[in-house]
Amino acid sequence: MNFKKYAQGFLLLLAFAVGGCATRPGGGAAIGGSRAEVIAIIEQVNGHWQRSTPAQQWAFWHVAAYQTGNMAAYQVTHNEDYRRYAETWAAHNQWMGARSPDKSRWQLSYGETDEHVLFGDWQICFQTYADLYQLDRDPRKIARAREVMEYEMSTPRDDYWWWSDGLYMVMPVMTKLYKATGDRRYLEKLHQYFEYANSIMYDPAEQLYYRDAKYVYPAHASVNGKKDFWSRGDGWVFAALARVLDELPADDPHRSQYLARFQDMAQALKRAQQPEGYWTRSLLDPQHAPGPETSGTAFFTYGYLWGINHGVLARDEFLPVVRKSWHYLSKVALQADGRVGYVQPIGDRAIPGQVVDQDSTADFGVGAFLLASAELVRLLDQQ
Repeated sequence: MNFKKYAQGFLLLLAFAVGGCATRPGGGAAIGGSRAEVIAIIEQVNGHWQRSTPAQQWAFWHVAAYQTGNMAAYQVTHNEDYRRYAETWAAHNQWMGARSPDKSRWQLSYGETDEHVLFGDWQICFQTYADLYQLDRDPRKIARAREVMEYEMSTPRDDYWWWSDGLYMVMPVMTKLYKATGDRRYLEKLHQYFEYANSIMYDPAEQLYYRDAKYVYPAHASVNGKKDFWSRGDGWVFAALARVLDELPADDPHRSQYLARFQDMAQALKRAQQPEGYWTRSLLDPQHAPGPETSGTAFFTYGYLWGINHGVLARDEFLPVVRKSWHYLSKVALQADGRVGYVQPIGDRAIPGQVVDQDSTADFGVGAFLLASAELVRLLDQQ
């Protein structure tokens, strides 16, 4: 018998059991912590990450996803260290994603080179640049973002977002650049590209997204023959919808469509939550890859909190969902030294047999955790 894994599993179940007895309605206790306690968790997690990780990292998706959480943490804490860390990162990357100056060589397929300018994983960095621009409106901060996105919008293509992650990477870029420029093309193209994504990976029966066209049922199925919806993939989409709705103008003609999709997903995800508070990697087949996973859980928690905070998800119905998921995040995923554990590594699906444990961490998982934590602070501010 592997006694280390047995002991870890026992402690995990014990933490869940204790947490299940500790919640009660009303105020901060409805979640299981005060505003000060949640701020302390943000400081613990982000402090640990920034002390152990230099800001001078590239602008590719996984680092940039962390920065979206870092900026959310800054917005509720006003900790200038967080803003400076983001500024240092942005300046290191010259306020750019992929850096090719030759538009004739720009590519939109998957790629990690400077020619893959039109690939969404190189565009998520523009979210943080746009947020920093709102703090100090120096046009150079969004100059490359505008160059890339306005070129993209000038093309006749609508197939830029072909994987669920891409919706988080780029949908909020469109609303943030609309906010910065007032150019309604950003909102028009946002909807056009979103409709293409829906046509290839949305399942209207389950009200969830496949990771991409390769995973659509029945061509692809879980180990038990079920539809295989990847938790983090749907987490990207649910969080993207919240971030878009947060900055989308009230009079946008497609707002009701985004909101309905968000609310439908909230119901579908509620049904898939495990009793211990987390979501498994394959949402509708927990046995495909059993056990907790933090990145999807954190993105879902953020989305639910945003919906409650903005009155588009019923508090009485969805606060219990958040109560359970926050307990998992703060008592199980969060480690004593400030690391965020149980994050599935970079990938595109739930993988049977893949080890995801308290030592599994990643920048994008930390970013998701910070997003959820910051949104919880906003909930507690309303008490």
